Amino acid sequence: MNNEENITGIILAGGKSSRMGSDKGLLVYNNKTFVEHIIEAMQPLVSEIIIVSNTKDYDQFAHKRVEDIIPDSGPIAGIHTGLTHSNTPSNFVVSCDVPLINRLLLEKLSLQDKEIYDVVQFEDNGKTIPLIALYKKRCAKKCIELLDANEKRLRKLVSALEVKTISILEKERVLVANINTVDDFKVIKNAVNH
Repeated sequence: MNNEENITGIILAGGKSSRMGSDKGLLVYNNKTFVEHIIEAMQPLVSEIIIVSNTKDYDQFAHKRVEDIIPDSGPIAGIHTGLTHSNTPSNFVVSCDVPLINRLLLEKLSLQDKEIYDVVQFEDNGKTIPLIALYKKRCAKKCIELLDANEKRLRKLVSALEVKTISILEKERVLVANINTVDDFKVIKNAVNH
């Protein structure tokens, strides 16, 4: 298992969501922004947190904010940017739309972190979750190869790497729920309050 000196936390905060009408990472849930919830989950496990965003609004969180090296190229570009700026071999990569993620879930990823794996990710009923995952810094090379070939699909990146996949438990399903619509937001509010 890694200790926090060997792990960086990378939060992908891509910007305004057309379906939510605002920047998802800055939405407020239980008096904190989504990004603050994710920072709280990561903080005990990492040496540094990097927020990948072209928006200065994320400077308020007092963590390193970096802009996409290759703009407008989706999550592969965000992962590439975060890994390029990281100083550690292993890196949590989490999208900004999963406010219920917690430390224990992230620890499950780091417990499976071995040198042979490029990526450790979750799956739920056969659906992989590559944006709550642990990536090796060396994956930046494959990211740039794909981007140079104009390939932006995240599944193409993951399929080109050595991956360990962990099934989530039924009770953990709500923790990995990503909020893409106003209805999704209502569902997590209800799920947690009941």
